[in-house]
Amino acid sequence: MADSTIKKDSTKEGTANTPGTPKAPKAAKRPLGTPIWIAICVVALVVGILCGHFLLSSGSGAATGKTTMSESDLDSTIATYMYSGSSHAITAREVIEQNGSLDNQANSDGSYNVPSADDILSYARNKAVLAEAESQGVTVSDDDVSQYAQSTLGTDDYATIGSNYGLDEDATKSLLHDAAVIKKLRDSVVTTTVPDQPTAPTAPSDGNEDTTSADYAQYIINLAGDEWDSANNTWASTDGTYYSALSTYSISNDSASYAAAEQAYYVAYSNYSTAASQASREWTTYVNGLLSNASIQISSLTV
Repeated sequence: MADSTIKKDSTKEGTANTPGTPKAPKAAKRPLGTPIWIAICVVALVVGILCGHFLLSSGSGAATGKTTMSESDLDSTIATYMYSGSSHAITAREVIEQNGSLDNQANSDGSYNVPSADDILSYARNKAVLAEAESQGVTVSDDDVSQYAQSTLGTDDYATIGSNYGLDEDATKSLLHDAAVIKKLRDSVVTTTVPDQPTAPTAPSDGNEDTTSADYAQYIINLAGDEWDSANNTWASTDGTYYSALSTYSISNDSASYAAAEQAYYVAYSNYSTAASQASREWTTYVNGLLSNASIQISSLTV
């Protein structure tokens, strides 16, 4: 193997796959057909693991290398990363398998594409953060993994999840276990409280936004919380965000329009979005601090 000449300034903070301010969605459920690197690495969107910066060092070897490899090359070391004083080798097999089974990723001639630098970095970043979690004694139970799978993928049937992503049941559970560990670490270091993502109100069947109902009123009151005074059937104050957005609508304990409920949803989603973005920035800063003390050297298979 020869060292590549890939370089990156270690003083710059990377934010790859770190979400910006999300827009109010029409639907929030992630389908099981999502590619494995998105679904299992949903932590990239939820907890922002695939962010941070690494120092990539270049060696003196030639930059020429293969773009495909045979099965016999899979256990070759394609990168080495240093973290917390320890050196760790990364094989092509390990990086390829983070995106699915070997069978599903083999080319028609039985060869495999050499993992990209981005895939290698993602793998190393995940391992570095998992190592930090282990050093802090962060562990998860089977129930924790099950709950994580249900909340992110809608099911904890690992065989079903794996069949959609070209993974066996054990590999799927292992990836979800790692994701749950990272989420638990994140929850322990991020101080911003993120409210539950709100669900949009159900639109009336006839599409008339002026349709009123007690359900729409209750929807608004539940979102407004202590900004609404149910005992007096009015707003508790006039300086809250919900009052500012809904003061022109007619609202009572028993009646409100769909248009008012939809406006309340946008307020709730804006509050959620602001908190989620702040939490993401906190996590990014934390992970960048970890990865600023790490380095990785990526190699290529020589022709």
